[in-house]
Amino acid sequence: MSFRPLHDRVLVRRVTAEEKTRGGIIIPDTAKEKPQEGEVIAVGSGTLNDKGELRALDVKAGDRILFGKWSGTEVKLDGEELLIMKESDIMGILENASVAKAA
Repeated sequence: MSFRPLHDRVLVRRVTAEEKTRGGIIIPDTAKEKPQEGEVIAVGSGTLNDKGELRALDVKAGDRILFGKWSGTEVKLDGEELLIMKESDIMGILENASVAKAA
C-alpha cells in the first residue's frame, strides 16, 4: 500500500532506542520511553501562503528528525507502526545522521 500525506503532514517511522545504557545495563521494554527521533517516509505537498502560492515543506523523505514526545498520531500501515504529524510538530532535522534500525 502506498500512502501520501496531505498538505503539511509528514509520515514518520520511529527509530529504535538503545537496548543498553553506556554502562552496559540492559533496559527492559517496559522501562523504555518511545524515541523522539524518526525518519521521514513521505511528505505532503505543502501549505498555501497568503498569496495563494504553494509553500513546499522544509523536510523531505529520508530526513532524520527530532519531534516532541506527544507529537503525531500513531497509525498502522502494512503492519508497521508509523506516525503522522504536522510539520510544525518537528523540532529539527539531524544533519549527517545515519539512519538506525527502524522500530
